Amino acid sequence: MHKNLVDEADIRSRRILVIDDEQANILLLQSLLQREGYNDLHTVTEPTKALQAYVTLAPDLVLLDLMMPEVDGFQLLEAFRRHDRPDEYRPVLVLTADTTLQARRKALALGAKDFVGKPFDIIEVALRISNLLETRILYERLRGNPLDGKSH
Repeated sequence: MHKNLVDEADIRSRRILVIDDEQANILLLQSLLQREGYNDLHTVTEPTKALQAYVTLAPDLVLLDLMMPEVDGFQLLEAFRRHDRPDEYRPVLVLTADTTLQARRKALALGAKDFVGKPFDIIEVALRISNLLETRILYERLRGNPLDGKSH
């Protein structure tokens, strides 16, 4: 068993924003995340309020549905990208029933870091969430440390 670079407790303490217009999907993801030990969970069922939640909460990870009324996931991905600094790594995991190649390519091109089709495997989603948060934490560490090796 290899030693993790990031403490599990650090991963579990991170803030997650779930954006899905279907309350049933929100509840499923909430119960999955709580069972995995995540407590800083926030949900949005109205896509028109999603960008404001993203800006206000500054989540470490976003779970995003693509097919929603008024504002779809693709529009939100574009808005998130416009909001974030270029040197920021804030992963978005897309969860969608639209598993066409076009949808996957478009979501990834717009900045989604991972993609899971619905109905999804709960264990797989939990592992992908943990991996994305671990990457964000490592990225933050790198940004916090001067790359030239000299202390300031």
